[in-house]
Amino acid sequence: MSSDTPDPALAELVGERVLTVPGVHDLHPGVMGEIATYLPGRRVAGVRLTQDTCEVHVVLDWAAPVAGTTDAVRAAVRPLVEGPVDVVVEDVAAP
Repeated sequence: MSSDTPDPALAELVGERVLTVPGVHDLHPGVMGEIATYLPGRRVAGVRLTQDTCEVHVVLDWAAPVAGTTDAVRAAVRPLVEGPVDVVVEDVAAP
């Protein structure tokens, strides 16, 4: 498997796992929808997954602590992937 074609099940599992973290409101696809894992016929928005890296872009709940929530996202995703897990807070949902 090349770094351009990550395991579809893994990309979807990462996205699902991130959404279970308290304080995460949603995944964020980036300004132009560029943050995604592209799969045959579909994409997982907010998750950029290659064999070397995992990048997750999120929208946090209004009252969620940023550092604590991003640490929890890393902890949730870390068992699923090899390499670093980068978490980017793109937005905060209105209260």
